[in-house]
Parts: sequence; C-alpha cells; structure tokens
Amino acid sequence: MQKDVDTVSTAYPVRLFGVNENGHASGNAAICAGRTIPWLQDIPAVNAWGAWQVTYRDVIVLDHENKVVRAYNLTSHDLAIPANYAELRAILLDAAD
Repeated sequence: MQKDVDTVSTAYPVRLFGVNENGHASGNAAICAGRTIPWLQDIPAVNAWGAWQVTYRDVIVLDHENKVVRAYNLTSHDLAIPANYAELRAILLDAAD
C-alpha cells in the first residue's frame, strides 16, 4: 500500500510502519524477514499501544501532528477484499490532506 499511496499528491506524506506491542520483541526478526516496511518496538516508557488504545491488528492513522484520526482493524477489514483496501487507502489519503 505504501507504493500505492506514494503515487498520490497529498499535503503531507503518508508513511506506513508497524509498531510491535511491548513485551513481544522476540518475534521482531521473523516479522521483518523479507519485508521493507519499517518496524518499531513499543517500550514501557513510550507505551504507544496504550496511548493509542490499540487492538491487535489495528492500523492507527495519525494526522500531520501525530494525533489519532482513526483506528482501522485488519482482522475486521481484510485488505484482500478490494472494498476494504480502497476504504483504508481513502482514510490514509484523507488524513494526509
């Protein structure tokens, strides 16, 4: 999806990255294998998952000031379904404008 949204001109860039839940760092190497998306590890001092009230498999969309715009759960919205992909893409692009 990063390559897809990069083709659209927006006021602010769309940057996709993953944030692993605190306490689950042991799987970082496996999740990063063969992928190019940046992957960050949440830590207790930051507690991004808590601050954003993350549910497993949420995409947390932030605005240009890093304020939460919306959560979009990939378990409920499988991106293999074209309508879900289009919906998330639109959410991301709207947040960037």
